[in-house]
Amino acid sequence: MKTEEIKNTKFAVLGAGKSGVAITKLLLLHGAKGVLLADEKEVNKSAINIEAENFKIESGKFSDSLLDYDAIVKSPGIPPSNEILVKARNLGKKIFSEVEAASWFCSAPIVGITGTNGKTTTTVLIGEIFKDAGYKTFVCGNVGTAFSEIVGDVTKDSVVVLELSSFQLEDIDELNPLVSIILNITPDHIDWHGSFENYLEAKLKISQNHNENDLLVYNFDDETLRNSLKGYKGNIAGISVNQNLYETNFNTGAYLADGMLYYFDKSKNQLDDVVMRKDVYLKGNHNVYNVLASIIAAKKFGISCDDIEKTLMSFKGVEHRIEFVREVNGVSYYNDSKATNIDALIVALQSFDKNIILVLGGKDGGNDYNIVKDLVNDRVKEIIAVGSSKDKVYNFFSGFKKVHKVETYDEMVKYANEVGVTGDVVLLSPACKSFDMFNNFEERGQKFKELVNSL
Repeated sequence: MKTEEIKNTKFAVLGAGKSGVAITKLLLLHGAKGVLLADEKEVNKSAINIEAENFKIESGKFSDSLLDYDAIVKSPGIPPSNEILVKARNLGKKIFSEVEAASWFCSAPIVGITGTNGKTTTTVLIGEIFKDAGYKTFVCGNVGTAFSEIVGDVTKDSVVVLELSSFQLEDIDELNPLVSIILNITPDHIDWHGSFENYLEAKLKISQNHNENDLLVYNFDDETLRNSLKGYKGNIAGISVNQNLYETNFNTGAYLADGMLYYFDKSKNQLDDVVMRKDVYLKGNHNVYNVLASIIAAKKFGISCDDIEKTLMSFKGVEHRIEFVREVNGVSYYNDSKATNIDALIVALQSFDKNIILVLGGKDGGNDYNIVKDLVNDRVKEIIAVGSSKDKVYNFFSGFKKVHKVETYDEMVKYANEVGVTGDVVLLSPACKSFDMFNNFEERGQKFKELVNSL
């Protein structure tokens, strides 16, 4: 949205959290005709600290007064089924996500990352590569810091590395990353989007505004993505751990072959061996995809293979994603609280050969454990079931695997410490959301680490 259009528009901002407050301030700063900040919960209005004649705040519910405003900017935490959003759509109101609104004020190129799994690791890794290469880099979006919180500090010489969830992408209009990355697509958040097709459509919107200078990077090994992007007309690059993409029709790409990670750009007659897989600090096949995507993003900006390699050899990953906590009496503890679905659990289990004491359970989103049955049978020696889905976990796995139910995380860590022997791996990889016992997966992982570190 252009400046003059913003000045003639009254905005209702839904959600008075950090991102809501930040985007409200931006809209007012850039001359919005009026802004109403609204939240379904009661809000401490004095703590918002915004004073302007054309600003109002409303809390406790979303009232129909919101419909008097020209456009709505929503927090990603508000589902599309919310009654006020349904009414707004029926009235033809424009609905924007916070990242879309923040993009109106961004003068820097954006690297956007989405996918069902691996988004955060890839986002943070790309941020580290750019920082190490000397770029003023802002890492934000779904990764923690809201886009609207940092966009005021961004200049045209900066780079914004933006993690994008399907919730955020669903309501974009003009947002256009210079490099868009789709790591993978598997069923997730179906209860939110209504169908897998809607979820996929939201993810694919990341590149809907691409022009001849922009690049879409996608996982060629992902059949759903491969089929969905067959007719893509823009610049496209593939990543693969199974196929030498240089021998395909791709003009640009990155792949794993014979233990080496390669990057190529046929238009420049360029084929680079970037780094040996064994020298990459991040382990696991799932991380090879994250690394390959990061290499392409960095090369788009002209970063040298030497600079990329240095970061890849030292980057240790992100908190709560197969994160090593400590070893106690020969037992290794790993925090994978970010594993909120079956696919993330599969990735975690594939990272260890055997002797896994697996912590499963939480707010279940309709998990089908048949998908992971063989992997659990091969690699897991015992399951500790916790959270609101512990009975479902027990009922499914107890027929062929020892399962112990607990009520609390304190009880879970205490039990793991009692039964673990030298060589075991205690892996918190719940395959469920955290909202039954915690506010988010970060709080869940932090609790686990505190308990393990107190052993």
